[in-house]
Amino acid sequence: MVAIKFVLLNILFLVGSAVAIEEPKYTVQSRTDHYEIRRYPNILVAQTLVDANFDDAGNKAFRILADYIFGNNKPNKKIAMTAPVSQTAASEKIAMTAPVTQTKKKTGFLIQFTMPANYTIENLPQPNDPSVEIRELPAHTVAVYEYSGSWSESRYLEKLADFRRELEKAGVRTSGEPIFARFNSPFRLWFLRRNEIWLEVSQ
Repeated sequence: MVAIKFVLLNILFLVGSAVAIEEPKYTVQSRTDHYEIRRYPNILVAQTLVDANFDDAGNKAFRILADYIFGNNKPNKKIAMTAPVSQTAASEKIAMTAPVTQTKKKTGFLIQFTMPANYTIENLPQPNDPSVEIRELPAHTVAVYEYSGSWSESRYLEKLADFRRELEKAGVRTSGEPIFARFNSPFRLWFLRRNEIWLEVSQ
């Protein structure tokens, strides 16, 4: 059943790419030929932590989060797909949200689905699966590098290195783990995919 939902979600994501899937709103603070600096408001996400390598983490988590937005929640309500799907390396310690309150040591990758803007932390359907957490990300400023093509770790690391060099030359300081943001379905031709790397700008 989950596999069927996964295929349906990818079809929805693919079709939605042609009719504009909702994305979080942001303001552009500055732009260069290589990257831009964006300011995002608070964003609501559903997230899950998976123990997998870079290339497998997205698919593994996608199935879990797809199950949630297809109705495995209270009150069994479907939630519209948005973009991007973000992936970041988990730190050694991640503060878990309710119902788990203690800090746990974790490794792997944290995958997040952005929730539609019409929801709040109070009215978003709650997941039935305890591995899915709802979190409200605070407003933040990020440097963003866009590229197309494969989702492979090797291409990502190549682009991340290019990005960091450009930021270093410009004297832009960042902090935290980089975030890999994907805006298209796996069914989208690889050379038409929109991918972004986000690095939080130090204030």
